[in-house]
Amino acid sequence: MEERGVAAAKTTAADLGAWICFADEAGQGLRPPKARTWAPRGARPVVHTRGGRGRVNVAGVVCFRAGERPRLFYRLQLYRGRPGEPKSFAWQDYRDLILTTHQQLGAPLVWCWDNLNRHHVQELVDFAREHDDWLRIYHLPAYAPELNPAEGVWSLLKRALANFIVADLKGLVRIVKRKLKKIQYRPRLISGCLAGTGLTLEPCHAKEGSTNST
Repeated sequence: MEERGVAAAKTTAADLGAWICFADEAGQGLRPPKARTWAPRGARPVVHTRGGRGRVNVAGVVCFRAGERPRLFYRLQLYRGRPGEPKSFAWQDYRDLILTTHQQLGAPLVWCWDNLNRHHVQELVDFAREHDDWLRIYHLPAYAPELNPAEGVWSLLKRALANFIVADLKGLVRIVKRKLKKIQYRPRLISGCLAGTGLTLEPCHAKEGSTNST
């Protein structure tokens, strides 16, 4: 059975003719994810990397609407490990991602994400209230990443980055952008991320004979 918050978001999206959007964050450092690769029989493959401080943070959102191809939008943040440098996205970055998504889709948004503290800051609450003509925000249940299709995108990205070698953070930015762009142009992959959650776009309807309280 689906969580009530997700069901409510789907119903709202259907009522507004909105895109339902699932947002999340991920990060990647210079040390690549591990994966299987080819090697001579009996020899363990070794991938030499430079390592080092810093990482690329990604805030992404996958968007779905019945009858439309799914979409992926994202923002990158480069963290170099310098003293005083922000380690993660600020609320303004999330606001700008929402605005960019709205501008690209040209339709109302039902925005779903987890309960990260920064998702609850007053500035974002006020922003959502000011734009309630096209924006609704729902928070996913705690400790339920399996309900977020964006997690599937990060899985695809990590798989594509496995055993890669880059010289520096600029090279890492280039390869992350390249891999994300490939996912953007393969809507079947994004649809597969939704299917992997077990969720559907159809809203849940009350069972016959049941009543709704107001």
